[in-house]
Amino acid sequence: MNTAINFWPLIGVAVVAVGFILRLNPMMIVSVAAVITGFLAKMSFHDILAVMGVAFIKFRNLPLITLLPLPIIGLLERHGLREFVQTAIGKVRAATTGRFLICYLFVRETSASVGLVSLGGQAQMVRPLIAPMAESVAESQHGKLAPHQAHRIRAFAAASDNIGLFFGEDIFIAFGGVLFMQAALRTAGIEVSAIQIAFAGIPTAICVFLIHSFRLYRLDAWLERDIKRSLEQTKVPAVNQECRS
Repeated sequence: MNTAINFWPLIGVAVVAVGFILRLNPMMIVSVAAVITGFLAKMSFHDILAVMGVAFIKFRNLPLITLLPLPIIGLLERHGLREFVQTAIGKVRAATTGRFLICYLFVRETSASVGLVSLGGQAQMVRPLIAPMAESVAESQHGKLAPHQAHRIRAFAAASDNIGLFFGEDIFIAFGGVLFMQAALRTAGIEVSAIQIAFAGIPTAICVFLIHSFRLYRLDAWLERDIKRSLEQTKVPAVNQECRS
């Protein structure tokens, strides 16, 4: 006997997406979406509050674990962490910004594939270490960077961390997403093991690594072109000024 599936509770996902697009308060967005989802799932207001309360008690220590490294990293930065890593990476003559980020992408994706998802991170690694090191490599080759050039390097550093983590952890058999897919397929009557699902993610991870590595390779060429263009633009006003005088 087929049972109709109620898709109306998925409106809560749309509420979260619209709220983040409008840049509203995240706590308010999630709370409103939870209430809307509960009502559309035909839950009573008392049951909705009970579920939200249980979730709050269960995960109340998670923000502490997430935010605890931030003051430590801030203290290290205050005592010269950024300057140290910039000086160290600047001494490697064969390094380029793209090559360095490709190496980090490989390390991030490989470590995530064996469950070491906490090895990197935006706050723990990218902000204090990876982005300054990538900027230092560019400055050692091209001199002082313009703000838009530095911001582009930082964006690619953050993207390398996100991409490596997202597609690397899909290969780890104990990852929640892999176990969720296994449970969903079992519900549909398809029996597959977590190892099979993890192995199925390997081709995608390899393709993503090659695609993003090519983008990082092009980053070096973009930096060189943009810096040359900036130098030419600064020379033209100087020549005009000499002609006038």
